[in-house]
Formats: sequence, structure tokens, C-alpha cells
Amino acid sequence: MGGGLIRSLGGWGQVVSLRRRGIKTAYDDRILGSGEFVEGLLSEADARERETLRLRGRVRDLESFAHRIGKGEGIREEELRSGVRRGKVSRARRLFCQVAVGRVGYPAAQVARFLGVTTSAVVRAAHLESLPEIEKYL
Repeated sequence: MGGGLIRSLGGWGQVVSLRRRGIKTAYDDRILGSGEFVEGLLSEADARERETLRLRGRVRDLESFAHRIGKGEGIREEELRSGVRRGKVSRARRLFCQVAVGRVGYPAAQVARFLGVTTSAVVRAAHLESLPEIEKYL
């Protein structure tokens, strides 16, 4: 039947009719919805990409970021990377995962190897409700 524009408008006949009348509408073959919806979605994706790139500049590598989290939360970097389940360490690890995976976009498997925990633990920590302290690391 066709992609996003064709399905959203109800078929080729509608697309041709709009073109004859000189009406242009935004579309993307991957997205079903009106031109307004498509523009909003693409704009939102662009804003998220810019934010991710900005954060990548602040979190250049996991090693230096782990040092920053450890210092800020009052724990040793070795504790953060040890898999210890003590409250303060777990909280710092959760902050680390929320920024590295949730905001910057590092792969969970890479962060898990770095921290010495399972990928599942990293994904869970990254997707828990954001901690208020997260803002001081962004």
C-alpha cells in the first residue's frame, strides 16, 4: 500500500489530489500520522540527538566519569566497579547507569563490563526513576 504519507492520507488518490492543489505536507515513510505529527516527532528526535551530543562532551569516557561520580558521592571508584551492594555504592552505581546509558547512550553491555555487574542490572538501574542528584552530573 505504501509508506507513511500514503497510509496517513488514505491512499495514492489523496496524495495526488493534494499535489494538484499545491498543498505540501511533511512525511516520513517510517511514521504514520499527519504532517504536523511527523514534524513534531522529527523535531523531538533532533532535540534529543543534540542533547545526547552535548552530554557526550561532558562524559567523554567511562573511566573519568566513574571517578567524577565516586568523588561526588563520597565512594572510591573501586567500590563503584566492584559489584558491592551497599546502599551508598548502589545509589552511586544507579546514578552512573542513569547518566551513561539513559542520557548519554552508552550501550548497557559496555557499562556492565566496566562496572563488573550484569547487563540486566545496568538496564534496570538506568530505567528506574531518575534520582534528583543526576542533574549535578549532567
